[in-house]
This record gives sequence, C-alpha cells and structure tokens, in this order.
Amino acid sequence: MLHKYLKLICLLAAICVLCIISQNSTKIWGALKLPISHYYSNTSMISSIPTMPVSPVKSLTETELRVKEILERLDRLIPPRPFTHVNTTTSATHSTATILNPQDKYCMGDQLDVLLEVRDYMGHRKEYGGDFLRARMFSPDLKAGASGKVTDFNNGTYLVSFTLFWEGQVSLSVLLIHPSEGASALWRARNQGYDRIIFKGQFVNGTSHVFTECSLTLNSNTKGCKYLNGRDQDVFYCMKPQHMPCEALTHVTSRNRDISYLTSKEKNLFHRSKVGVEIMKNQHIDVSQCNKSKEVKEKCQIGMKIPVPGGYILQGRWLTTFCNQIQLDTAKISGCLKGKLIYLMGDSTLRQWIYYLPKVMKTLKFFDLHETGNFKKHLLLDAEKHTQIQWKKHSHPFVTYQLFSVIDHGYIPQEIDRLIGDKDTVIVITFGQHFRPFPIDIFIRRAISVRQAIERLFLRSPATKVIVKTENIREMHIEAERFGDFHGYIQYLTLKDIFKDLNVGVVDAWDMTIAYGTNNVHPPDQVTIC
Repeated sequence: MLHKYLKLICLLAAICVLCIISQNSTKIWGALKLPISHYYSNTSMISSIPTMPVSPVKSLTETELRVKEILERLDRLIPPRPFTHVNTTTSATHSTATILNPQDKYCMGDQLDVLLEVRDYMGHRKEYGGDFLRARMFSPDLKAGASGKVTDFNNGTYLVSFTLFWEGQVSLSVLLIHPSEGASALWRARNQGYDRIIFKGQFVNGTSHVFTECSLTLNSNTKGCKYLNGRDQDVFYCMKPQHMPCEALTHVTSRNRDISYLTSKEKNLFHRSKVGVEIMKNQHIDVSQCNKSKEVKEKCQIGMKIPVPGGYILQGRWLTTFCNQIQLDTAKISGCLKGKLIYLMGDSTLRQWIYYLPKVMKTLKFFDLHETGNFKKHLLLDAEKHTQIQWKKHSHPFVTYQLFSVIDHGYIPQEIDRLIGDKDTVIVITFGQHFRPFPIDIFIRRAISVRQAIERLFLRSPATKVIVKTENIREMHIEAERFGDFHGYIQYLTLKDIFKDLNVGVVDAWDMTIAYGTNNVHPPDQVTIC
C-alpha cells in the first residue's frame, strides 16, 4: 500500500533544494578554469564508415583521459566472473543473513547491522563479491521506508546497515537482484555493441515521407547523413534517402532489435524466478522511541555531503537525515516559484514534474506551442507571478516507439549553453534511463559534457540554480540486458562521481525510489506534501 502515497516526492525535494539555494544565493562560486565559447552544430553527408574527428581543443583530450580513467575503475569494480554451471552462482535461498549483536530492545536512531554470507546452489560459500543487492527497511502501516547501506568485503560476505529512523514494527529486506556472475555478464554484454536499439529517421520533402535506419554509429558503406554537435563531439547518423537532403530529417523513432550478447547459460541467470529474490525472510524487529534526545541538525545547504541513506519515508513524506529541511506547503511552494524561469531537461521521469505542478499551483497553465506527441516541449506559465516552467526532452539517445521531433531539440549541454542565467533561473537535469541499452562510454561522455556546460554557466552566471536528479529504479522484471537496474546503478555511481565536487543541488531519486519500493520507472502520482 505504501506506493499509493507516492506523489512525485522527488519534485518536492527539488523545490526544497530550490528554496534552500534561493536563501543562499549570495554565495559566489570560485572561478573555474574553463573557456567560454558557443556550441555549434554540423550536418553533413558522408560516403563511408565515419570516424570520430579529433578535436584540437585541449579540454577534449582531458575528457578522453577522464573517460578512460572511469572505464578502468568500473572494469576493476566489475571483474569477469565466468561460471561453468548455474549451480555455482549465488543462491538467495542458500545464503544466510545474521543480525549482529541482536538486542531485546531497539531504539530510534540505532544502527542495526546484518552480516550476509552468500553461497551457491550447492551450499558452498562464495569466495568473491560483486552480487547486485538491494537493502530496504519498511513499515507498511506507517507508510514508511528507507534504503539500507551495503558494504561488499569482496570475499562472499556483506555488511548491510540499517538506521532505525522510526518507532514501530520494522521489516527488513535484502534482495538478490543479480548474482555477481550475472552482473559481470551484463557489464560485458553492455559494452559489446550499439545495436540493441534500431533508430528510424523520418525524412520529409513536401508530401514525401521516407524512413531510413539511424544509429549512434554508422556501420555501412553506403552514403549517410552525419549530425554532429561540434563542441562535445556528440554524433548521430542516418542512412541518406534518395532525392532528399540530410536536412530533411524531422522525426526519429526506435525499436528493440532482437539481439543479445549474453550466452544461453548466462540468460538463465535472468529468469524471473532468479531476479529480486529475498535473502532475509520474515525478519521483523520492534523499535521504541526510548526518549532519546533529538539531534539538532543544521539547515540544509548546497554542498553538504549526502550520506547513504540520505533520508526516509514516514507517513508518505520524505524526510532528510542529515540536515533540517524546509517544510513545504502550497503557499511556500508558490513563494519559491514566484518570478522563476525553470528549465526541466531530461526524460519522461522529469516530465512528470511538469504534469504535477499545475495540481499544486492552480494558477500555472499550459501554453500551447502547437507541437504534437508526448515528447513535445511543454510550457507552463503564470503571468501574474511571472513564473515560467519548461520541460524539454534530452537528445540522442532517446528510446521510444513514438515519433519525436528533432527539429527543435538539443543535447543538454547545448541547452545549458543557450541560457544566460541569473538568480531567478533554475535548471533541473536528469538523464540515464535511455542510455542503459548502450555502451557506458556514451553516458560517461554526456555526464562530463553536462558538467562542463554547468561550469561554463557558473562562469557567466554563478547565481543560477542547478539541480541534478538521479535515475529512478524501475520495474524489477524488465529485460535486464537492455534496461535493467544494474545498468542504472552503475550510471548512478558514475554520475555521483563526476558531479561530486560541483555546487549543484541533488535529488537522489535512486535512494528515494528504493525507500518507496515502487519498482516503477514512473512512480504513482500520490504522496502528501513534505
């Protein structure tokens, strides 16, 4: 029942962040050592397999080194784990979970530690780590939940730590999402090819409409069109239709290609019965208040280090654990949004925000931009309060069966570079779900490019507010190789690393959606206002 109370808590957290930044807008960030220049785009026709042009800009070389460094670190984090039979992989049923130092009485604020010892299907103790686990504590009657922190000792044992945030009966859960052998197989398969998704581009010339195949890479000797974002070297290719110029491309759609880089043996690890299996069965504890004095927390501010977990749900409301957050109501939300220009850049999980806002702020009305489709640009206006809120999807890769326009679209770094920025400008960014089917270097490069664009923005307008929303968890039994949460988790870790020392607000949607336990990429639209 807990998920019924989910009503875009991430949006409310973002408004909290906005209010926090607004109250600290006099803080000036230090100068950043990056040049300011405008982006440029380039469309051209190519006659053979293209190679990525080498830019003479020094920052691109630094980017390549950073990409290489991150990839090497991830390869060490997820080493190859070959196996001869499924029976030698991790089994949730045969693994054990032991509460350390069990108490007759638990108090709010205590930390409860659980030792996991993972074993294979034959009962043998595993000698290495790398299992993809998800820890959560929850109390359905209290509409309460929080994630747990998992520490991997890389020897077949794990420490799962829960902070007891509320009183009452608490259920403990540790799910084996994928065994280490499955995680390793997904990592290898992900980075083998770009062709799990087929893009189709629609070219229009008068009344003629022609579809051709498009891709993030071009694997053909026939003539093609190359769409290049020069600054960041983002590139998209389409096969050139006869008698039409490359500039005639208007829309793109996509389909899943029937291809897999997993072996038959590896695919057995992702059967529904083996995904998200509970290790801690029927584990409950009772927590008392114990009259402990409450810790006095300082006011939430940008730049604070966010712990794991960063908050918890109680009575359907998100509460931060590390600072004193602003308590929002409709009046305060209205005050925070007054006079603001808000740009939402990303995927449909951010589009949910612009659908929800008019329900809270009745004076916000959609402005018809004469575009069509679910992925058109959305615009909300409140002329009296001088508030404008815009949602625009991010550019390639964007995976959907529906046709979407590429006439007025741009990569997130391009969109940021187009904004002047000021103390009343807010940018909210999210990306990741549409990157999961592709080798991770695309995601890493995009994250670095977004960071660099934010740094350029802060040079010309240090008072602009920027909020980064991490990915939501999604459906447990979606196709793991293409869209599964393991890919999302690696992107989540990567994004946090790339943005760790940048003065932006963070909405940790990964932590929040685990706390709610909805397992839905588009969480239900119902939660009480924080």
